[in-house]
Amino acid sequence: MSKRALISVSDKTGLVDLARGLVELGWELLSTGGTARTLTTAGLPVTEVATVTGFPEILDGRVKTLHPKIHGGILARPTPEHLAQLQEQGIQPIDLVVVNLYPFRETIARPGVTPAEAIENIDIGGPAMVRAAAKNHERVGIVVDPASYDEVLAELREKGSLSPETRRRLAAAAFAHTAAYDAAIAAYFQRLMGSEEPFPASFVLSGEKVQDLRYGENPHQGAAFYRLPAPPPGTLAGARQLQGKELSYNNLMDLDAAWNLACDFKEPVVAIIKHTNPCGVARASTPAAAYRLAYAADPVSAFGGIVACNRPVDGEMAGAMAEVFLEAVIAPSFTPEAMAILKSKPHLRLLAAGERAGYRTREYQVRPVSGGFLVQEPDYHVLEPESLKVVTTRKPEAKEMADLLFAWQVVKHVKSNAIVVARDGVTLGIGAGQMNRVGAARIALEQAGVRAKGAVLASDAFFPFGDTVELAGRAGITALIQPGGSVRDEESIRAADAAGIAMVFTGIRHFRH
Repeated sequence: MSKRALISVSDKTGLVDLARGLVELGWELLSTGGTARTLTTAGLPVTEVATVTGFPEILDGRVKTLHPKIHGGILARPTPEHLAQLQEQGIQPIDLVVVNLYPFRETIARPGVTPAEAIENIDIGGPAMVRAAAKNHERVGIVVDPASYDEVLAELREKGSLSPETRRRLAAAAFAHTAAYDAAIAAYFQRLMGSEEPFPASFVLSGEKVQDLRYGENPHQGAAFYRLPAPPPGTLAGARQLQGKELSYNNLMDLDAAWNLACDFKEPVVAIIKHTNPCGVARASTPAAAYRLAYAADPVSAFGGIVACNRPVDGEMAGAMAEVFLEAVIAPSFTPEAMAILKSKPHLRLLAAGERAGYRTREYQVRPVSGGFLVQEPDYHVLEPESLKVVTTRKPEAKEMADLLFAWQVVKHVKSNAIVVARDGVTLGIGAGQMNRVGAARIALEQAGVRAKGAVLASDAFFPFGDTVELAGRAGITALIQPGGSVRDEESIRAADAAGIAMVFTGIRHFRH
């Protein structure tokens, strides 16, 4: 009896070559719907599944392979008892299952897709066949990835059958395939549920490997980059690398931090990042002007940095960046003139992320802990000026208020304890990740130097003592923004009044660990 292969694929890549190779080896082909039509058009002999089952496809194709003559042929073990039952029921064994699933992830990635369209692209029969074949990999080969076709054909030609090791490896890939598929569906329904159930009892997460990385944060750590199903435009995982060396783990961490900071602003902004913290951030009327200001804010730290711009990079900005050593640049796009200039820096990594589609591009932040992981909503809070509370005798002037809002938006992206000194829409000093707030302030004010005079200062959390305010006053800071809420708020307010500093409370903090 000839061996039988059941082929039913949504992705037709490599289909005809695989099927032709099987036919040349004497295999019988079973198929359904569009796959059968493709094979017939290619002149290959194929038996329709409906012919085997004696039952037509029904319910607009929702039911076609869910039948004992299909699943019995897949699930039967090579035991006398099972083979006898197959003979009694007139069922022939199926030795190879080649299935990939309805394009659910591709469907939900399309703009404007409706729930009805998404639901019709949830495969039922396909996963059932994949899981059945993978369960019975003792006898059956299961292939879900067109990239495996050549390897499978080569082994069949050489040995006449697939080895137990190959069948086991293919089964593992098949279970991972269906797990990722179901995870994408679960995540889609979680999005549909929205605020009804923001943190479900079971949190499902899956990713498709984009690339193996040379190493992780350090050379002795392994690492890989995965993307979530159907990442929307405007995300790092959906970005295209246009040129440059291979991205490293640290590059990707810094790119994500820089891109999220830049995209937090509506006006043109450039952020330069080192070790996930900003070293220079500026807003201006053009990307080139913003870049020059951000770079000048801390040129020592900017050397070898990661640059993010929330506007397309033009020739003028590219020319300015070409003058120094940078690791990577991410932006919505790069003009042809910019690409021509930056080709002179072939190792510089350029990523085009597309326009960020709406403000909220990520529903969750996930971080591992020993034996589990933490899930939270991203910090999407945007401060509205009317929500501020002025607590000092002196009120901020309009220019000071604009700088306070800018500094507050930047400090949200700095590791706690965090202090940002800014003026005229440019950061002058940033203190990040310190164990006490006054230490972070000293770093930021020292970096700002004489430029601190007339500048403003933002703190990501309240001042537990008046020492930070006093330090700011001695440096010439004229206005402060902080959450408020400390039991010692009155001490800070008195210190600000004594120094003639305006201080406003936001009522919200921005811890970043």
